[in-house]
Amino acid sequence: MATDTVTLCWLDATSQRPDAAAGAAARHRQNQLTKPAGSLGELETLAVRLATLQGREQPQIERVNMTVFAADHGVARHAVSAFPQAVTGEMLRNFSRGGAAINVLAGELAAELEVIDLGVVNDPGALPGVQSARLGAGTADWTQEPALTPAQCQNALNIGRASADRAVQRGAQLYIGGEMGIGNTTTAAALACAVLNRPAADLAGPGTGVSPSGVRHKCAIIEAGLQRHRTLLDDPLQVLRGLGGFEIAALAGAYGRCAALGLPVLIDGFISSVAALIACRLQPAVSDWLLFSHRSAEPGHGVILDALDARPLLDLGLRLGEGSGAAVAVPLLRLACALHNGMATFAEAGVSDSEQG
Repeated sequence: MATDTVTLCWLDATSQRPDAAAGAAARHRQNQLTKPAGSLGELETLAVRLATLQGREQPQIERVNMTVFAADHGVARHAVSAFPQAVTGEMLRNFSRGGAAINVLAGELAAELEVIDLGVVNDPGALPGVQSARLGAGTADWTQEPALTPAQCQNALNIGRASADRAVQRGAQLYIGGEMGIGNTTTAAALACAVLNRPAADLAGPGTGVSPSGVRHKCAIIEAGLQRHRTLLDDPLQVLRGLGGFEIAALAGAYGRCAALGLPVLIDGFISSVAALIACRLQPAVSDWLLFSHRSAEPGHGVILDALDARPLLDLGLRLGEGSGAAVAVPLLRLACALHNGMATFAEAGVSDSEQG
């Protein structure tokens, strides 16, 4: 892949503008359906939002693209996870065999699923159903040096961009990005602390299930990283390079490209939301194209959602990642569209409309 700075000019591309006329037409249709106005609550709002993003009065969420990015993190050497780093590569084999949660969910939703290895420590070699786009054997330890080289950061963003391009080429109506990487809740928390100027205690959580003392240890590691990279904290791209992960950079690149192409995105949990935060800091108009699937059980997720002014659809105590929470929310989007498109209007049904206007 090319590594000169010209390859990142697309990050500055203007996001497409949501179609206000389509949204107004969808709202008008909602008001004519055989129900009291507003009685389907957020399902009505969701249908109108999707109509606005898709530029059509009657939106559809039949073709869903899911891309899972996997990578390892140098910071994992500090024992910030309840699981050994070898799990990332082992999970790639599990994805390949169809045994992970996201495999099951993608199958149930008839969604297109791709898995991309951006660089795990234990290279699993060629695996069916897994694309190899390795940028290294994981990132560097960001308590000691920048996590990514400039070339790695650029290439990770471009890999995310390419996944969005493929989704559009396949005719996707919705993009979901997922991630897998031992240590990546620590990396995501560090990124969020840097971008939001918040202490580690506000963002660090149990992740894979570490104890309260383990969370305190994560906070100390994050604060050490923030101190080392303190001169970079006013530039989101440099923050991403200094404290990021291959998979988080790829997600940010994918979200930015989806906005430029006019493809709605359904954001997963904590790590995916941090990638969305980075994408929105790089290009604020990206936020128009983001829907938020759920509120993660990871404590810092609420801070990220507030920073993004996001209203998640579900709150089920999920914290797996892989894009699984977003996948769980897809049926809700589909039902919102089905109600919006399939219900009769008062005139069609011969039902008397409200006399109050």
